[in-house]
Amino acid sequence: MVSSAERSARLRRLLNERVVLAPGAFNALSARLVEQEGFEALYLSGAVLANSVGGVPDIGLMTLTEAADHARHVAGVTTIPILADADTGYGGPESAARTVRVLEAAGVSGIHLEDQQFPKRCGHLEGKKLVPMEEMCEKIAAAAVAKTSPDFLLLARTDARGVVGYDEAVSRAHAYLQAGADGVFPEALQDRSEFERFARDVKATLLANMTEFGKTPYLSADEFAAMGYDMVVFPVTLQRIAMKAAQEALRTLKAQRSQRSLLDRMQTRQELYELIGYEMEVSAARSK
Repeated sequence: MVSSAERSARLRRLLNERVVLAPGAFNALSARLVEQEGFEALYLSGAVLANSVGGVPDIGLMTLTEAADHARHVAGVTTIPILADADTGYGGPESAARTVRVLEAAGVSGIHLEDQQFPKRCGHLEGKKLVPMEEMCEKIAAAAVAKTSPDFLLLARTDARGVVGYDEAVSRAHAYLQAGADGVFPEALQDRSEFERFARDVKATLLANMTEFGKTPYLSADEFAAMGYDMVVFPVTLQRIAMKAAQEALRTLKAQRSQRSLLDRMQTRQELYELIGYEMEVSAARSK
């Protein structure tokens, strides 16, 4: 398995060269597909962990152990950098530090921590509450010290725009960078002009969240890059596509009592075997 340190160093190099697109994988198999299709990094969303792994809403129900297990499975079958959503750090500063150590050991290249109160809510929903800025700075400082590799990417996510306004989001971003964050993830900015303004106001590594059906307009990675953003994540795109396709397939199966009409929409057995390296794994097992 490619080490976390190697992946972290690679992610840093990429961020210095060009905007990095990171689709969200919902399991290890989809993570393989992200890499197979030529993407240079992938993302592990907390919402997708809750939805696809736990089958529950994204309201802080999943644990660090579950997040680490998920990351470990993904890291075990991929070689590209992995950015993981670490939610609120699963507690106070000590927990945030442990979160860094556990996820870095699992093979993750970087994480982001957010400044919501627990239990958290989706960043594009109303009713969120923020922790005091000083409390979040303590978490970031503890997390920064806990890194094993200096290249491990620590991003601070602020949800302040949707709670108290744009100016507070900028103030918090500067405070979080001062506390030790490597960059900032401004959640739920609401139009192109806000993204442009934030990139002018906060000179740091910046992440843009290009989720669907939220408050953020649909902008391309190239548009974000032109504004000054370094990484764009597409956290739930694959899960949404897969679940819609699965729903339609189930309805067809129920109505027609056969899967024959669905065959041309399926990944073939051979395509699956090629993706998972079936023949290579069998040969390796036989040679032992």
